[in-house]
Amino acid sequence: MPEVTNIIVWLILGGVSGWIASMIAGKDAKMGILANIIVGIIGAFIGGWVAGLLGLGPATGLNIWSFIVSVIGALILLWIIGLVNKR
Repeated sequence: MPEVTNIIVWLILGGVSGWIASMIAGKDAKMGILANIIVGIIGAFIGGWVAGLLGLGPATGLNIWSFIVSVIGALILLWIIGLVNKR
């Protein structure tokens, strides 16, 4: 079971990376803090999976690499959501 501090770090990293990704994607005005956190956390999983497929190092802990992977994963998630919403 994860520690409370780990959960808080996940929420903060997820919120910030989801917010940065939504600003890059131009969707910041449409998203609130909860959506940014959710997109960031799911994006971290997607980014970690993609980084693993590409043979890049794993994203672990609170560091710049984890943040970059999380933002890239959140951008991928926002792109997929955009594709689904266009239909």
